[in-house]
Amino acid sequence: MIQISQQILDEIRTQALKEIPNEACGYLAGTIQGQLRRAVKRLPLTNVDASPEHFSFSPQEQFSAVKQAREEGLELISVYHSHPVTPARMSQEDIRLANDTSTIYLIYAVEHNDLKGFTIDREKKVSTHPVEVLNASE
Repeated sequence: MIQISQQILDEIRTQALKEIPNEACGYLAGTIQGQLRRAVKRLPLTNVDASPEHFSFSPQEQFSAVKQAREEGLELISVYHSHPVTPARMSQEDIRLANDTSTIYLIYAVEHNDLKGFTIDREKKVSTHPVEVLNASE
């Protein structure tokens, strides 16, 4: 399971709305305890493709995000991106480009105000991954 705060979800939503018509993207950094991953920080990145159908990270920003997470004692636990008009599901393009079998892919569907998590294996089989949004008090 991955846990994220309502604040991080709100930040993803704000970024996604700001970047319409293109997909917004970034990392979530946090902690891993067994099967539980808890996001504590959003690291927004630029979609250098400037596309509504796919995204690519800026290599310089990606390196900076990795470095920042390490300096803060956090691990990169998720890649997130938005779907401006389609549901929160792995598109064929998402599946083709997903190569990290150790991360959780989060997709925020702007039109549906919906966030879902996915993992992918070496054979490109997609599985849903539970996401829990925590209130400020949790």
